[in-house]
Amino acid sequence: MKTQLNTQDNDRLSTYMKMAEERSKYFIGYPIAQDFDYSELYPLLRLPLNNVGDPWVESTYDLNSRSLELEVLEFFAELFNAPAKNWWGYVTNGGSEGNLYGLYVARELYPNGIVYYSEATHYSVQKNIQLLNLRSIVIRTQKNGEMDYEDLNAMVQMHRDQPVIILANIGTTMMEAKDDLQQIQQILRKQAIKNHYIHCDAALAGTYSALLDLKPGFDFNNGTDSMAISGHKFIGSPIPCGLVLVKKNYKDRIGKAIPYIGTVDTTITGSRNGHSPIFMWYAIKKLGKEGLKQRALECLEIAAYTVKSLNDIGVKAWTNPSALTVVFPAPSIELRQKWQIATEDGNSHVICMPGVSKAQIDHFVADLKEDVVLKAPVLG
Repeated sequence: MKTQLNTQDNDRLSTYMKMAEERSKYFIGYPIAQDFDYSELYPLLRLPLNNVGDPWVESTYDLNSRSLELEVLEFFAELFNAPAKNWWGYVTNGGSEGNLYGLYVARELYPNGIVYYSEATHYSVQKNIQLLNLRSIVIRTQKNGEMDYEDLNAMVQMHRDQPVIILANIGTTMMEAKDDLQQIQQILRKQAIKNHYIHCDAALAGTYSALLDLKPGFDFNNGTDSMAISGHKFIGSPIPCGLVLVKKNYKDRIGKAIPYIGTVDTTITGSRNGHSPIFMWYAIKKLGKEGLKQRALECLEIAAYTVKSLNDIGVKAWTNPSALTVVFPAPSIELRQKWQIATEDGNSHVICMPGVSKAQIDHFVADLKEDVVLKAPVLG
């Protein structure tokens, strides 16, 4: 067995590491925090930590981080006002898995239900709907990316004899628009829909919206039956992760005992990464609720600074209320590639995540100003 890389492979690795470090300086278009420091946890990377199965049931695979995972889940259950003694969850590989789980539970409750989701919904949802063989209807969006409630009402009315499964966005991918659970529930009452299920995709905005008690509310007190958030976005992690929370009486329809691992199979994946819960636990314990709130306020300040800076050079930039996502007309492809800017339907965005600095924004705005001069027609 080779004990070290050969010269060619070592050079290849060194080149890649330098490139990755350099590209991280121009990373403002995607919702990933970069200001974390988990160096104290590095010794754990030598261990094959695996949280196989249900986090609430011990396993004969005892090299895991279940005890810390449960503390993470309890923190978010309290944050999102999960019903006492009637909630369950686990740390996932990210928001897409959490959405899949929420829809999975909904399908088990209402096998003949129809999923209603807006055209601004994350691409994972349509894929998950296909995997679960669910029927679905796409709802139009308003200009700000929020669900069009008149269209939702019309579609539900057309199919009012079928159970309704709502996929609500608490921060859409491109514009960070938030669907309003109160308006959604008014429609369900108006159409006399008794059998319904609401899942919230709160991948980016869920954590900081709850910390700052932003309106409209979306947690369990506001009518959600399950929700998914990401851990690597607002909190930050070197490994993509997240968590899903669901009402326990709904989850109990799923899962079976697996003798050879000594636990219950209630999650989407079998083996689950045991390191991610530790990263999340570490961040939560170090920052606490107040530290996380301050983190959110600083991000909102950077977002406001970005809007003003772009407006000052004549770029029509805007945000949805209390959002970290700054939307503006798409610049040149060269600039989008340099700054890794996501673009759709002529709109681009900068997401002012933890770790994005005013110096980075100033650099980007200077580049964009030059881009505007050179390619004015692109911006209209």
